[in-house]
Amino acid sequence: MKKKESAKERILNVASELFYSEGIRAVGIDRIIAESEVAKASFYRNFATKDDLVVAFLEQRQIRSLSKVEEAKNLYPDEPVKQLHYLIRILSESIKHPNFRGCPFTNTLLEFPDAAHLGHQTALKCRVDHEGEIAKIARQAKARNPEALAAQLEMLYGGAIVDAYINKPTFDSHNFYDAAMVLVESQLT
Repeated sequence: MKKKESAKERILNVASELFYSEGIRAVGIDRIIAESEVAKASFYRNFATKDDLVVAFLEQRQIRSLSKVEEAKNLYPDEPVKQLHYLIRILSESIKHPNFRGCPFTNTLLEFPDAAHLGHQTALKCRVDHEGEIAKIARQAKARNPEALAAQLEMLYGGAIVDAYINKPTFDSHNFYDAAMVLVESQLT
Protein backbone atom coordinates (compact mmCIF):
# COMPACT_ATOMS: atom_id res chain seq x y z
CA MET A 1 0.00 0.00 0.00
CA LYS A 2 1.36 3.38 -1.00
CA LYS A 3 1.85 5.87 1.83
CA LYS A 4 -0.33 8.95 1.48
CA GLU A 5 1.63 12.14 0.89
CA SER A 6 1.64 14.65 3.70
CA ALA A 7 0.43 18.20 3.04
CA LYS A 8 4.05 19.36 3.05
CA GLU A 9 5.03 16.74 0.47
CA ARG A 10 2.06 17.63 -1.77
CA ILE A 11 2.89 21.34 -1.57
CA LEU A 12 6.54 20.74 -2.36
CA ASN A 13 5.83 18.34 -5.22
CA VAL A 14 3.29 20.68 -6.84
CA ALA A 15 5.56 23.70 -6.36
CA SER A 16 8.56 21.80 -7.71
CA GLU A 17 6.71 20.87 -10.89
CA LEU A 18 5.31 24.38 -11.40
CA PHE A 19 8.51 26.23 -10.51
CA TYR A 20 10.49 24.10 -12.93
CA SER A 21 8.01 24.20 -15.81
CA GLU A 22 6.82 27.81 -15.53
CA GLY A 23 9.35 29.68 -13.39
CA ILE A 24 9.31 30.63 -9.73
CA ARG A 25 8.11 34.21 -10.11
CA ALA A 26 5.32 33.16 -12.50
CA VAL A 27 3.71 30.84 -9.95
CA GLY A 28 1.77 32.28 -7.04
CA ILE A 29 1.15 30.80 -3.61
CA ASP A 30 -2.62 30.66 -4.18
CA ARG A 31 -2.15 28.45 -7.22
CA ILE A 32 0.19 26.12 -5.33
CA ILE A 33 -2.35 25.90 -2.49
CA ALA A 34 -5.18 25.14 -4.94
CA GLU A 35 -3.27 22.52 -6.93
CA SER A 36 -1.86 20.79 -3.86
CA GLU A 37 -5.36 20.77 -2.32
CA VAL A 38 -4.32 22.05 1.08
CA ALA A 39 -5.73 24.79 3.26
CA LYS A 40 -3.93 28.12 3.32
CA ALA A 41 -3.18 27.60 7.02
CA SER A 42 -1.62 24.24 6.22
CA PHE A 43 0.60 25.85 3.59
CA TYR A 44 1.88 28.52 5.99
CA ARG A 45 2.33 25.99 8.77
CA ASN A 46 4.79 24.15 6.49
CA PHE A 47 6.34 27.11 4.65
CA ALA A 48 6.32 30.49 6.34
CA THR A 49 7.13 32.28 3.07
CA LYS A 50 7.43 31.58 -0.64
CA ASP A 51 11.20 31.95 -0.21
CA ASP A 52 11.15 29.03 2.24
CA LEU A 53 9.33 26.98 -0.39
CA VAL A 54 11.88 28.01 -3.04
CA VAL A 55 14.72 26.80 -0.80
CA ALA A 56 12.91 23.48 -0.23
CA PHE A 57 12.38 23.14 -4.00
CA LEU A 58 16.08 23.73 -4.67
CA GLU A 59 17.12 21.31 -1.94
CA GLN A 60 14.77 18.67 -3.38
CA ARG A 61 16.26 19.19 -6.85
CA GLN A 62 19.77 18.98 -5.38
CA ILE A 63 18.95 15.62 -3.84
CA ARG A 64 17.80 14.41 -7.27
CA SER A 65 20.92 15.78 -8.93
CA LEU A 66 23.32 14.26 -6.42
CA SER A 67 21.45 10.94 -6.59
CA LYS A 68 22.55 10.72 -10.24
CA VAL A 69 26.16 11.14 -9.11
CA GLU A 70 25.66 8.37 -6.55
CA GLU A 71 24.00 6.22 -9.21
CA ALA A 72 27.09 6.64 -11.41
CA LYS A 73 29.35 5.68 -8.51
CA ASN A 74 27.24 2.61 -7.70
CA LEU A 75 27.09 1.48 -11.34
CA TYR A 76 30.82 1.94 -11.87
CA PRO A 77 32.60 1.62 -8.53
CA ASP A 78 36.32 2.29 -8.79
CA GLU A 79 35.87 3.39 -12.44
CA PRO A 80 35.68 7.19 -12.30
CA VAL A 81 36.14 7.63 -16.06
CA LYS A 82 33.03 5.50 -16.66
CA GLN A 83 31.24 7.55 -13.97
CA LEU A 84 31.99 10.74 -15.91
CA HIS A 85 30.85 9.13 -19.17
CA TYR A 86 27.62 7.98 -17.52
CA LEU A 87 26.86 11.43 -16.11
CA ILE A 88 27.52 13.06 -19.47
CA ARG A 89 25.22 10.53 -21.15
CA ILE A 90 22.32 11.13 -18.76
CA LEU A 91 22.71 14.91 -19.10
CA SER A 92 22.67 14.54 -22.87
CA GLU A 93 19.53 12.40 -22.67
CA SER A 94 17.81 14.81 -20.27
CA ILE A 95 18.17 17.68 -22.73
CA LYS A 96 16.12 15.72 -25.28
CA HIS A 97 13.16 15.26 -22.92
CA PRO A 98 10.08 17.22 -24.11
CA ASN A 99 9.57 18.79 -20.66
CA PHE A 100 13.21 19.81 -20.30
CA ARG A 101 13.50 23.38 -19.09
CA GLY A 102 17.15 23.63 -18.22
CA CYS A 103 18.95 23.54 -14.92
CA PRO A 104 16.69 24.50 -12.00
CA PHE A 105 19.63 26.14 -10.22
CA THR A 106 20.62 28.27 -13.20
CA ASN A 107 16.98 29.16 -13.80
CA THR A 108 16.67 30.31 -10.19
CA LEU A 109 19.89 32.33 -10.39
CA LEU A 110 18.52 34.09 -13.46
CA GLU A 111 15.16 34.78 -11.81
CA PHE A 112 16.80 36.10 -8.65
CA PRO A 113 19.95 38.01 -9.70
CA ASP A 114 20.29 39.72 -6.31
CA ALA A 115 23.11 37.81 -4.57
CA ALA A 116 21.53 38.60 -1.18
CA HIS A 117 18.31 36.75 -2.06
CA LEU A 118 17.95 33.42 -0.28
CA GLY A 119 16.90 31.66 -3.50
CA HIS A 120 19.98 32.97 -5.28
CA GLN A 121 22.27 31.90 -2.47
CA THR A 122 20.76 28.41 -2.26
CA ALA A 123 20.84 27.88 -6.04
CA LEU A 124 24.45 29.02 -6.20
CA LYS A 125 25.43 26.66 -3.38
CA CYS A 126 23.70 23.77 -5.17
CA ARG A 127 25.61 24.50 -8.40
CA VAL A 128 28.93 24.83 -6.58
CA ASP A 129 28.32 21.59 -4.65
CA HIS A 130 27.41 19.73 -7.84
CA GLU A 131 30.47 21.04 -9.66
CA GLY A 132 32.55 19.98 -6.66
CA GLU A 133 31.20 16.43 -6.92
CA ILE A 134 32.16 16.30 -10.60
CA ALA A 135 35.62 17.62 -9.73
CA LYS A 136 36.03 14.83 -7.13
CA ILE A 137 35.24 12.21 -9.76
CA ALA A 138 37.58 13.93 -12.24
CA ARG A 139 40.32 13.92 -9.58
CA GLN A 140 39.83 10.18 -9.04
CA ALA A 141 39.99 9.72 -12.82
CA LYS A 142 43.40 11.43 -12.72
CA ALA A 143 42.34 14.44 -14.77
CA ARG A 144 45.18 16.95 -15.11
CA ASN A 145 43.01 19.78 -13.76
CA PRO A 146 39.84 18.32 -12.23
CA GLU A 147 38.38 21.67 -11.13
CA ALA A 148 38.81 23.12 -14.61
CA LEU A 149 37.25 20.03 -16.19
CA ALA A 150 34.22 20.25 -13.88
CA ALA A 151 33.84 23.97 -14.64
CA GLN A 152 34.17 23.36 -18.38
CA LEU A 153 31.56 20.60 -18.31
CA GLU A 154 29.16 22.88 -16.41
CA MET A 155 29.79 25.67 -18.92
CA LEU A 156 29.27 23.35 -21.87
CA TYR A 157 26.04 22.04 -20.33
CA GLY A 158 24.82 25.63 -19.83
CA GLY A 159 25.54 26.36 -23.49
CA ALA A 160 23.72 23.20 -24.54
CA ILE A 161 20.67 24.32 -22.56
CA VAL A 162 20.58 27.65 -24.38
CA ASP A 163 21.10 25.94 -27.73
CA ALA A 164 18.26 23.53 -26.95
CA TYR A 165 15.93 26.50 -26.33
CA ILE A 166 16.98 28.31 -29.50
CA ASN A 167 16.94 25.27 -31.79
CA LYS A 168 14.30 23.12 -30.08
CA PRO A 169 13.02 21.32 -33.19
CA THR A 170 16.47 20.59 -34.61
CA PHE A 171 18.60 20.47 -31.46
CA ASP A 172 20.95 17.50 -31.41
CA SER A 173 22.07 16.60 -27.89
CA HIS A 174 24.79 14.39 -29.36
CA ASN A 175 26.75 17.58 -29.99
CA PHE A 176 26.85 18.21 -26.24
CA TYR A 177 27.76 14.59 -25.59
CA ASP A 178 30.55 14.56 -28.18
CA ALA A 179 32.03 17.88 -27.00
CA ALA A 180 31.88 16.79 -23.35
CA MET A 181 33.65 13.54 -24.19
CA VAL A 182 36.39 15.51 -25.99
CA LEU A 183 36.85 17.62 -22.86
CA VAL A 184 37.10 14.55 -20.64
CA GLU A 185 39.49 12.73 -22.94
CA SER A 186 41.71 15.81 -23.33
CA GLN A 187 42.12 15.95 -19.55
CA LEU A 188 42.95 12.25 -19.22
CA THR A 189 45.63 11.86 -21.87
